[in-house]
Amino acid sequence: MFTPAAWLALGLAASSKLAAAQQAGSIAQVGNTQVSAMMMFLGNEEKVYILDKTEGNAAQIDGHPAWGAAWDVNTHSAQVMEVLTNTFCASGMHLPNGSYATFGGNSAIGPLGSTGNVNAGAYDSTYGDYDGRKSIRILNPCTSADDMSSAQCQWFDNATALSMQKLRWYSAAEALGDGSVALIGGFVSGGYINRNYPNTDPEYEGGAAEPTYEFFPSKGPATVMNFMITTSGLNSYAHTYLMPSGNMLIQANISTVLWNPDTNVETPLPNMPGGVARVYPASGAVAMLPLTPANNYTPTVIFCGGSDMPDEYWGNYSFPNYNTWTYPASKDCQRLTPEPTDGSSPVYVSDDDMLEGRTMGQFIILPDGTLLVINGGLNGTAGYAQATGQTPSYNLMPYGESLASGPVGTPAIYNPNLPAGSRWSNAGLSSTNIARLYHSSALLMPDATVMIAGSNPNIDVNLTTIYPTTYTAEIFYPPYYSASKRPTFSGAPQTLSYGGSSFDLTVPSSAYSGSGNAAAANTTVVLLRGGFTTHAMNMGQRYLQLNNTYTVNSNDSITLHVAQVPPNPNIFTPGPALMFVVINGIPSNGTMVIVGNGQIGTQPTQAATVLPASAQNPSASGSGSGSGSSTSSNSASGSSHTGAIVGAVIGAIAVIGILG
Repeated sequence: MFTPAAWLALGLAASSKLAAAQQAGSIAQVGNTQVSAMMMFLGNEEKVYILDKTEGNAAQIDGHPAWGAAWDVNTHSAQVMEVLTNTFCASGMHLPNGSYATFGGNSAIGPLGSTGNVNAGAYDSTYGDYDGRKSIRILNPCTSADDMSSAQCQWFDNATALSMQKLRWYSAAEALGDGSVALIGGFVSGGYINRNYPNTDPEYEGGAAEPTYEFFPSKGPATVMNFMITTSGLNSYAHTYLMPSGNMLIQANISTVLWNPDTNVETPLPNMPGGVARVYPASGAVAMLPLTPANNYTPTVIFCGGSDMPDEYWGNYSFPNYNTWTYPASKDCQRLTPEPTDGSSPVYVSDDDMLEGRTMGQFIILPDGTLLVINGGLNGTAGYAQATGQTPSYNLMPYGESLASGPVGTPAIYNPNLPAGSRWSNAGLSSTNIARLYHSSALLMPDATVMIAGSNPNIDVNLTTIYPTTYTAEIFYPPYYSASKRPTFSGAPQTLSYGGSSFDLTVPSSAYSGSGNAAAANTTVVLLRGGFTTHAMNMGQRYLQLNNTYTVNSNDSITLHVAQVPPNPNIFTPGPALMFVVINGIPSNGTMVIVGNGQIGTQPTQAATVLPASAQNPSASGSGSGSGSSTSSNSASGSSHTGAIVGAVIGAIAVIGILG
């Protein structure tokens, strides 16, 4: 642990030098994001898009502070982007054609979080932001070969042309099998948790809560969801996961349901054991475990960390009743299989505890099928405040506006396939010297590293407090970076279908070492969608292993015969994903592909792919080296396929959204 003074000094350090570039387990500072990365998503193999809340960032655009940027994966530099509405605590999701949408936010604000000075928060003339609570913003990712300043490469952010029916701040977003997006709940305006106290109006909280759901594109009027009432208070950014049946797992407060988006029928599931809250602001690490042929693509969701604070400690919209930074975060982990295939009833199953308690820890699924947990704090919760029920004024707050303390600088890796009692490890993993607390983010990169950015538990930019507004990005190099040779492959298709004919990938002999038969037998092909990251969540994150067989050729290369996506779009919804080839646990670079037909609507399906039998060659041997730390680029990677597949410009997507 670092002392508060050390955290402040290290957080303010201007250096962005690569301290230990590409060393397995290391974390290297790589550049300045220009805006604090509250939200991020990977647009293509070249660009990460970053969103902040509206605040007084030094980076300017069109005469006002910027709160959007595009990060270049190759140069580690950021270019600010114009965003018109306040994206503070928006949600986001991929669309079938490779575009991304963000939903909601906060009203217009000015310096120090003051309400926008025009029409009671409709606009602020100092920061230049508009009310974002009903906004739907669409972005078509571009590459360096495009004119990044052109309209087609910019955010479409015009609430008069495209907006939600309801005001939503901290809403959940989850893609459905037809590529549409369910938008669930949220605040109407700002607050710590989504309730008054005493909680006499759990449905609407006197107009401060939004208990409805709606869809993008619209499928009818917004409708009340009973789960948003029964979980009143701790239901912001509810955890949502589409199941193979088309039902959706939703977890908030300590309650769990399966929800039918077509009928609005809820099926109760067991409560979270131990009364541990996982949603914001408890902010546990939550992810769906890898979907593989071995588990018959049956989803299991893991919940780790968060907080078991008593109900009265949580307080209300204004602030917590308790000095949260003194309350230890949970280290408890639970697994839930919401739709068991053996006829049993869903039940939470206790898993290995994390190595330490974490609030705001975040799961990133790695291409080798392990899960990285990174960021967060030992004590407290997400959110910020200038007082609590026990500390009446800001000058008495020991950590500035932060409601958490004890930043956890060392990541850990969870291996779901190891025996119980041995699934967590941080052996060989370095620590960061940057506090990554509230408003931090993390995202898998095409080269199988993890980008880490953000942290800003402050109402406006603050560079002198203990946990300051942070602009320094870092890269984490997972343990597989100890390999001297990364696999390469060629033949990646631009699009994948739901069922249908197989396709072939070619792995050259230089991509592996040792026996060709052994390498082929230990090769997997995976699709990985990193999702839209914010608030220790990755909305839409999912890992799918494609079934494959192989032929080991006489020239020592390996041909992988790969199945299409299983013919059920609910298992892996239409849209962009990275394709990796993993040999003996070492991943290639990822190639961006599009799953589905690129359109919102019922996805075409065909019969499940039938693969040829594997064929071995006992004399085949790879020429790749087996030690060291160099990495090689995936020969299938290059310019993103997304731009070629996105056939419509942003305006056309907006029309789709309006017409529903």
